[in-house]
Amino acid sequence: MRITIRLILIAIVLLLILGQFLPPDLSNPPINPAATFEAVAKPSPAMAAILQRACHDCHSNNTVWPWYSRFAPVSWLVADDVKKGRAHLNLSEWANYGPEMSAEKLRGICSEARGGEMPLWQYRLLHPEAKLSTEDINTLCAPIPTGAATAAR
Repeated sequence: MRITIRLILIAIVLLLILGQFLPPDLSNPPINPAATFEAVAKPSPAMAAILQRACHDCHSNNTVWPWYSRFAPVSWLVADDVKKGRAHLNLSEWANYGPEMSAEKLRGICSEARGGEMPLWQYRLLHPEAKLSTEDINTLCAPIPTGAATAAR
């Protein structure tokens, strides 16, 4: 029994060491400043600040990769969360969304914030500043003037 446990522990340590040699892509794609949510939708300064604080790391091409994202297996989890986040909503590429999609994305931001689904719990755990207050959620759910969401199109 002890030999089996020892072999399992050795295997885990070896896998963790080998995992360091298979890093995920932690790069940020280029950003066109004219295509960002801030440039296109022209949100209030309060809304822009909340999105920057709580959403940009996973939902923009301006991710600040934390120190722990350099070590497997956490690096794979963080990279996967960012990849999925950018695919679902990318605040750096807002100009690519049409009027209907922009409105849908805004409703989704509000809905997920109200439901406590975003930011993800594991992100909030390591980034307490990302926790959304009731006031933050109300700001995110405030309507953006009708023409502003598509002004750059």
